[in-house]
Amino acid sequence: MIPESHSGDRAQPESLTPAGSASDSIHYRIAAAHLHAHRFEVSCTVARPDPAGQRWRLPTWIPGSYLIREFARHVIAIRAEREGNPVAIAKEAKDVWRVAPGTGPITVTIEVFAFDLSVRGAYVDTERGFFNGACVFLCPEGLESSPCTLDIMPPDDPAAADWRVATTLARSDATERGFGRYRAVNYDELIDHPVEMGRFELAHFEAGHVPHAIAISGARCIAVGRLTDDIARVCRWQIEFFGGTGAKPPFERYLFLVRATDHGHGGLEHRSSTSLICSRSELPRASPEPEPAAPAIDDDYLRFLGLASHEYFHAWNVKRVKPAAFVRYDLAHEAYTRQLWIFEGVTSYYDDLALVRCGLIDASRYLELVARSITTLLRTPGRAAQSLGDSSFDAWIKHYRPDVDTPNAAVSYYLKGSLVALALDLTLRREGRTSLDDVMRAVWRRYGDQATGVPEDGFRAVAEELAGRSLAPFFRDYVDGTAELPLAGLLDALGIELHLRSAAGATDKGGTPASGPPARCWFGATVEANLALRHVFSGAPAERAGLAPGDVLVAFDGIKATPESFAALASRRAPGERIDVHVFRREELQTRTVELAAAPQDTVWLSVRDEQSGHTSALRRAWLGAWPVT
Repeated sequence: MIPESHSGDRAQPESLTPAGSASDSIHYRIAAAHLHAHRFEVSCTVARPDPAGQRWRLPTWIPGSYLIREFARHVIAIRAEREGNPVAIAKEAKDVWRVAPGTGPITVTIEVFAFDLSVRGAYVDTERGFFNGACVFLCPEGLESSPCTLDIMPPDDPAAADWRVATTLARSDATERGFGRYRAVNYDELIDHPVEMGRFELAHFEAGHVPHAIAISGARCIAVGRLTDDIARVCRWQIEFFGGTGAKPPFERYLFLVRATDHGHGGLEHRSSTSLICSRSELPRASPEPEPAAPAIDDDYLRFLGLASHEYFHAWNVKRVKPAAFVRYDLAHEAYTRQLWIFEGVTSYYDDLALVRCGLIDASRYLELVARSITTLLRTPGRAAQSLGDSSFDAWIKHYRPDVDTPNAAVSYYLKGSLVALALDLTLRREGRTSLDDVMRAVWRRYGDQATGVPEDGFRAVAEELAGRSLAPFFRDYVDGTAELPLAGLLDALGIELHLRSAAGATDKGGTPASGPPARCWFGATVEANLALRHVFSGAPAERAGLAPGDVLVAFDGIKATPESFAALASRRAPGERIDVHVFRREELQTRTVELAAAPQDTVWLSVRDEQSGHTSALRRAWLGAWPVT
């Protein structure tokens, strides 16, 4: 647990805080009742239920992850009782239950199967427990604004005798290990504080005069001191970014919940915490011997720092400044907005920018990250098929449900959103009146009260106000349209040149000059380890030849296909060369003739010109900070 000096979230407006008496409160109890069976037992007691028959609902989605996830499917048992006597309870919809009419306090108890290892769900076994409230806490309809209390019970299993709790829920009388009673001002707050139970390493630091902590599970021999110092730098920079020197963040404490696994990467933001999952290789390793200097930040650790930076930035940009559609979450239905590119894409822009601004990486390393992002976008044909606004609106049906045609039909509002943010920032900086930094701070001041959401045109209106002109063409072309971003010209104004080349192999992510022979030709598909075609790109040679996702490569010109021979096509064959490709399609052997095309120039690296004017250098320093390009 993080030490706490205040009872609640400082940014919670008084208008959202109920003033009801204790008899109005809702009481929850959660217990990891069956560790081997992966089950939580969760009860909800309502003192004054609806006498006509109280209804309970379980959310279908969790804020921050825009997909209907149907958490009710994990409810495997439910019962109700009043004064110790059973009460009839019936299911009325996929996520709604109603108890029989009556008066007096009533308790509904559910048993939840908890085997979701992601940051979005609930999980419990003999090693650890974790839950998001949206997955386990029934909401009594009509009482969403009532204050809540929660008892987190220690498991009875001896295997969990040394477990602790990590959460930013406000304590009431929890024990030193964190089990016991917590409180929340309403249901929305109750489900916005994930809970980790188990054995974890806990480290503390301060940022903005507020206690922060990192709870790490699933990894050993971590350089905790270095990790803490690095994340602290990111947090302090972000606090000052929004509030200025000496500012406090809009919360009284903050917690990074970090779960390390063999493979995994992702995060979910909450009002005063975040849940992160990462590969163990992404965390800095402790050295058995003292080192004269900290090792350089490798790509894996840099990826983790970017993730932590991203989720922390969300404490402002989406948890407090949010689209109007999210001000009152309807967790039973989709909440549509065309602004997710602002709340995820702009955050993705600042997550890595924060690392160079706070001095963790130098400008050249940052430019490498930018070049990799541009490379990924150029390799996504869907950028010409779906606008950024449409990508945001369709998150519910597309972003979280990718399929084999996703690269051709869609574009990520994270990826393209970050590059549109870059383009907007450089456009404003080049004109000299303002910057995206100023826009974000103005949006924070105007909409950061949580009670007023950003209207669909609100972000653009603030940007135009500060720019002193209409930005209609920019938003028409790059947000509502699919025009190519003018990044080469915008970067050139800062003395940065954008270079294009072909890829030097399947693992070439861009960002640097080619380290090997560039590809000569292009097949136009990606393959799985078993040589099944994964993605066949629109208009590519493979598609023109009639190949399709799922086809399994057997031979090229009668010679057995291998991963090595497929990779060699790019360098050993020539554009215009025709090859017979033998594939199995649903157990039927077929032959297609593929005419290879010239390798696309879709791999980017950036360089800084040697000779630059003072104005150009000043623009670049204002953008990246004072750290030198090396």
